[in-house]
Amino acid sequence: MEDNLSIDRNYTIKDLPISERPREKLYSYGPESLSNAELLAIIIRTGHKEDTAVEVAQRILNLDNRGLPFLSNVTLEQLTDIKGIGECKAAQILAAIEIGKRINRWKADDKVKVTSPMVIANLMMDEMRYLDKEHFNIAILDTKNQVLSIENISIGTLNASIVHPRDVFNMAIKKNANSIILLHNHPSGDPQPSNEDINITHRLVDVGNLVGIKVLDHIIIGDNRYISFKEKNLF
Repeated sequence: MEDNLSIDRNYTIKDLPISERPREKLYSYGPESLSNAELLAIIIRTGHKEDTAVEVAQRILNLDNRGLPFLSNVTLEQLTDIKGIGECKAAQILAAIEIGKRINRWKADDKVKVTSPMVIANLMMDEMRYLDKEHFNIAILDTKNQVLSIENISIGTLNASIVHPRDVFNMAIKKNANSIILLHNHPSGDPQPSNEDINITHRLVDVGNLVGIKVLDHIIIGDNRYISFKEKNLF
């Protein structure tokens, strides 16, 4: 009885029917046909003696009840805590995640022109909506309102970002900004601005007017929702 259990447990992906193997499914039906665990299994390639690559991938997705979205903020240490994931496989996963973020942020070599708050919100939503701490970023714009870069200014706590006007405008000047858009997330998922959010925005707008770099908007990212200070006439 014990021998049979051991034999059953040491199977690999090659023991699965060809139509159920992740890479073969991708070849035949395209990547959109694969489950999240199967896509991740292709990245990590192999499992270990007790689990297939798909099972190891599922263990990674089970690290957090958010599943796949959790990976946008996963760390090297969290990945290598999983049996079967060493530093090499963890690095492969983190690299794939970062590529996805960059593809989502930029369209080929085209510069993104900001014509409405929704443009910035859509640009940064997937990257910022799952962060577990408040990140305060600025979008650096040129004279045509095209995005030159998105720069992180500070990382705060679960419910507060810590930002100083000096840091914001030092970066803006360094990057030759014509204007900037303030941008931060609320880990709670609710983008409703706090009194602190409103106060720091007014302060940054005033400093921007003094140094000649206009603050065009402040956008707060929630869970697939956002609030624009400009649209809400908050400054």
